Amino acid sequence: MLLLHISDIHFCSPECLNPDFDPERPYRTQLIRDVKSRVSELGGVNAILISGDIAFKGAPEEYETAMAWIKELAAGALCPLERVFVVPGNHDVDRSRILQSLSTRNAQAAIANAQDAHQREREFRAQICDSATGRALLEPIKAYNDFAAFFNCQVYLPDKLIWKQDLELEHKVQLRIHGLTSTIMSGADGKDDSRESLYLSPLQTVLDPEEDIVNLVLAHHPPEWFMDQYACEDAINGRAMVHMFGHTHRQRIVRDTQYVRFSAGAVNPERYESGWLPGYNLVEIHVVGDGPERQLEINSHLLQWQTSPDMFRPAQTQEGEDVFRHVIRFPGTTRTTSSAETSNEKSSPAQPSELEQQGAQDVYHDSEHAPQSDREAAMGDANTRHLVYRFWNLKGSERREIVETLGLTEVDERSLPEPERYGRALIRASKQDMLKELADEVRQREIKR
Repeated sequence: MLLLHISDIHFCSPECLNPDFDPERPYRTQLIRDVKSRVSELGGVNAILISGDIAFKGAPEEYETAMAWIKELAAGALCPLERVFVVPGNHDVDRSRILQSLSTRNAQAAIANAQDAHQREREFRAQICDSATGRALLEPIKAYNDFAAFFNCQVYLPDKLIWKQDLELEHKVQLRIHGLTSTIMSGADGKDDSRESLYLSPLQTVLDPEEDIVNLVLAHHPPEWFMDQYACEDAINGRAMVHMFGHTHRQRIVRDTQYVRFSAGAVNPERYESGWLPGYNLVEIHVVGDGPERQLEINSHLLQWQTSPDMFRPAQTQEGEDVFRHVIRFPGTTRTTSSAETSNEKSSPAQPSELEQQGAQDVYHDSEHAPQSDREAAMGDANTRHLVYRFWNLKGSERREIVETLGLTEVDERSLPEPERYGRALIRASKQDMLKELADEVRQREIKR
């Protein structure tokens, strides 16, 4: 499996709205060109992971520009658009909404001012579980949520503080991506965040280490930015084998016997900051062997910007190699592996045209037969994510008609913001084994266009 990891794109309006007056666009254009050249050798990208700061000030028009560029990037990477995964960063927070909302400021302050770790966890849970304060805490990322819904990565409280989606590796092993929300406390009182001013909470670091599941953590802020940094660090290190962070604008890889950690650098760091260096990561992940000898092989390409000539070049290891190689022991139960499984050493990305041709006849085996607790994770299945993307591309009136026709929304949910209302409806469709019916309804409306 080949993953493209980027972060801190910082689409800033009004500059980003006009390509001729956007000084950051050349770096984004060169990144797409570089990705195209590398996938010609490595094969198509299976998923694009964006670890926050898509926008600069959380404005709706910034996400419109971002979506257009992400479509270009996905096409260049040979990655289906529905295989894009996102989490919010501090620049996806609209601080003006915090200043305008006493409820948001009070909820953030109640969590920050807790006397100790135990009280803070209790206060955090109380705030996000209350319908009024939970909504207030998410108000600053409203524009982000509208954008993230297309990728089924929106946040709503308390049910979807984090999201998780499964992608299939070799030997029936699943790569489970956990999208963490590190911005609940971001922008308090409209000010910049400082280290140890944010809070993640144990609710986001459960990361259950299940058999045949490789946990990957995707978050904007690394652990040192949290009040509960040591608890976060221990939980993430002990329960997730792959970590992908942003925020620091420094491209790094840390290899440990239990995990590998990536800092993506930034697609568009501030050009006047010290150490300015745009970058991105391409990460190959494969499961090798079986039973007690099973291992996770990770080959990483860290691409960094250079000027004159303008281009991305690979960062090198201490041995002068262009690829950072790492192996993590991942013992499993002993079982017989079929020749068909072992021959699938490199998974290829599903193409959108194939999924579109399947239409309402798609078979959603993974999500239908998953345990109830893992239904959302199983919705990472390519067909299901494609269906979700198609659903969000319908008109608002069409989405409303579908969920009401299928009975997927409760009466008291009709006043919820769309990302939450329809996010709940889509997960409900999976839990009730109604994805085929949902696909039929979506296809009927697509045909009428």
